[in-house]
Amino acid sequence: MKDRHIHITQDSMLHKRLNAVVARELIIDPRATRRVLFTKFVVYLALTSGAFWAVVHAPSPGLLLLAYLAFGFASMLFAFNFAHDFSHQAVFKHRFWDNLGYTVLYTMMGAHAEAWKHRHVHSHHYAPNVKDYDTDLQITNWMRVEPSAPLRWYHRWQHIYAPLAYATYSLYWITWKDGFVYMQDFRSGKLGLGYHLSFWAQKLVYFGYLLTIPLALSPVDTGWVILAFLLMHAAQSVFLLFTFFITHHVEATEYFDTDAEGYIRTSWINNQLRSSNDFFPFSRLANHVFGGFNNHIAHHLYPHIHHVHYPRLNRILYRELTQAGYSPNQTTFFGGVRSHLRHLKEMGQPEAVAA
Repeated sequence: MKDRHIHITQDSMLHKRLNAVVARELIIDPRATRRVLFTKFVVYLALTSGAFWAVVHAPSPGLLLLAYLAFGFASMLFAFNFAHDFSHQAVFKHRFWDNLGYTVLYTMMGAHAEAWKHRHVHSHHYAPNVKDYDTDLQITNWMRVEPSAPLRWYHRWQHIYAPLAYATYSLYWITWKDGFVYMQDFRSGKLGLGYHLSFWAQKLVYFGYLLTIPLALSPVDTGWVILAFLLMHAAQSVFLLFTFFITHHVEATEYFDTDAEGYIRTSWINNQLRSSNDFFPFSRLANHVFGGFNNHIAHHLYPHIHHVHYPRLNRILYRELTQAGYSPNQTTFFGGVRSHLRHLKEMGQPEAVAA
């Protein structure tokens, strides 16, 4: 895609300087990286597999619910730590293995891997927080996160009902949203047989292993299995949505518009910096738990660099950006949640309408 951001000489010079400094100072040991990744993979695979075993064998409704919740969070953190990097070709030298990895893990989560990757890599990463470019802004009408979106009367209370709305998102994503995107792609007539087979195979595998198998094998009654599955999605979804939203939709993050010809009214690097928010950017623990989602500025500038290097990368970026007059957006996790809710409250007011 031809870059539709405007050219700003000062920003281009900053971008070149960052690239040069990062190339010089960020020394990556491939063998050490592989050891860390192998350890993380074993840990998250064990947690996810153990939780799934508990889902199938839990002897009571209470333990079944705990098992489903454990599986929901373990599998989500597994995806955080591996699927995202796979989608950016940041793990293996050969694209085939990265593609296989993210397909398997997104299937485990219930999302259509190919559709998500296309939206994420070619839309969101290209122009975050820019209407008509960033498909992540295309969310339910119940939530208004950016000033150019239509304002409806109920948005004045969206900061109150947001957690409840967020609890429905993962099921909405893997059913209605994925289905809607698939039907759009289907009508275009440009998709091969492989795309159609992958969509239906991924959906059948997900609902087969996480709902049908427990229904068939669990000693707990059917109603409890379905309820536990739904509650898992609700809890998983709230955590997922807040984690996603605090990386781009808090009080300090910015939104950019376009001119009559569709050019974005800022440079590429300024778009990435001003629209992203970090939480605990130097914490190795947070980085290992969230799989680098907490280091969103580094990720948007260097998505090809694996997240295990982000804390060291951030020390370079924050130093250089501060010297250049930038103040990178950062919060804590819960500080980000509060800031996101305050942002929603602001977006629900009549004065928060783009001119």
